[in-house]
Amino acid sequence: MHIPKQESRGHIQSRWIYFAVGLSLLILTVGTVAASYVDWGSVLGFGGFGMNIAIAAVIASIKAYLVLMYFMHMRYEGALIWGFGILYPLILFFTILGLLSLDVFLRVNPL
Repeated sequence: MHIPKQESRGHIQSRWIYFAVGLSLLILTVGTVAASYVDWGSVLGFGGFGMNIAIAAVIASIKAYLVLMYFMHMRYEGALIWGFGILYPLILFFTILGLLSLDVFLRVNPL
């Protein structure tokens, strides 16, 4: 929604940046699909099926970074937005994940 008499502070980027990022996302998607057909645990000699998951997670993280920085314009935001919008949810996620793992691994199973 545009408020009258307000100066727009939009970020002007070249179309080529969006095309390059879109092409990179397409290439990474093809790479994800191609990597899923290889058993990376046996190719690398360690890790088992977990290596496939790790490789897919790394590719997905790169894609998420590109979307976050260029399409959501987070590369132009200040420290306050980064703190509350990015770092706080990550800290909360890893805290919940840590507490969940404590519950799972320290649970006593009655026989």
